[in-house]
Amino acid sequence: MMDGLTRDPFREDVIKGLGQRQKAIPSRWLYDEKGSKLFDEITELPEYYPTRTELKILGDRAGEMADAIGPEAVIVEYGAGSLLKVRILLDALERPAAFVPVDISASHLEAAADELTADYPDLTIKPIASDFMASNLGESLPEAAGRRAGFFPGSTVGNLLDAEIHRFLSNARADLGDGACFIIGIDQPKPPRILVPAYDDAQGVTAAFNKNLLTRMNRELDANFDLDAFAHEARWNESDSRIEMHLCSLKPQTVRVAGESFDFQDGETIHTENSRKIALDRFAGMAEKAGWSLSRHWTDEKGLFAVMLLEAD
Repeated sequence: MMDGLTRDPFREDVIKGLGQRQKAIPSRWLYDEKGSKLFDEITELPEYYPTRTELKILGDRAGEMADAIGPEAVIVEYGAGSLLKVRILLDALERPAAFVPVDISASHLEAAADELTADYPDLTIKPIASDFMASNLGESLPEAAGRRAGFFPGSTVGNLLDAEIHRFLSNARADLGDGACFIIGIDQPKPPRILVPAYDDAQGVTAAFNKNLLTRMNRELDANFDLDAFAHEARWNESDSRIEMHLCSLKPQTVRVAGESFDFQDGETIHTENSRKIALDRFAGMAEKAGWSLSRHWTDEKGLFAVMLLEAD
């Protein structure tokens, strides 16, 4: 419980979200230590094409990306996670000066940064435990002879609404400053027969990832969710070009969370994540409004995924 002086953003978001007509909790709260580990497992599933597709693009094109960034750069990775993909970029860069991973899960970030330090002992690594949406990193970033380059792989930007994308890109533009560039992964629109299994895998790892949010609320907010009374659902929303993840109540029930009660009808859901599939031209327009211009992009041969290079205007 809060003492009137200390804010608990997780509690605030949960109480507000469960009180809405369509119950919803921001997707960033899926990524506690257990959730981050489960997501790493998801990226290796056969149904989950984005990670392996983006890895191939990075592997094939990292030299071109490094040439565009230039020598002695400071690389800032937003929503850093396991730091797998940035290794490909770091290996291609000429004398990178520093790497700043930003992630909401402090313990997961620390472990990943320690592993990276062991493999890149000459690289300055400065992890920052923060929600990338709330970041104000300008004064925290190391100085270097080269320029600053943002790195945001994994199509995480697709979790955001238009206004949130604008805020994130605008904040990053302020963080990285004049002369900066930004490499961003964007999942492309495609048929639901490919999309839905990627978010509802046969092994049930994505279900465990989604339901871990209930476990987290039970642990941190003194909630009493019965995990067996909720089911994971992945839905394709055609009008908004997005996959939605929901936790569906399997019966009428009342749940206590942080001292408050919330009623669920049979079939009522908590909306936990969006994963939008954004066409290149649409995203380029969004970026332009936030102070970036699309310089170039790279895709796989099937056009499943794109990696974009933005330049600060």
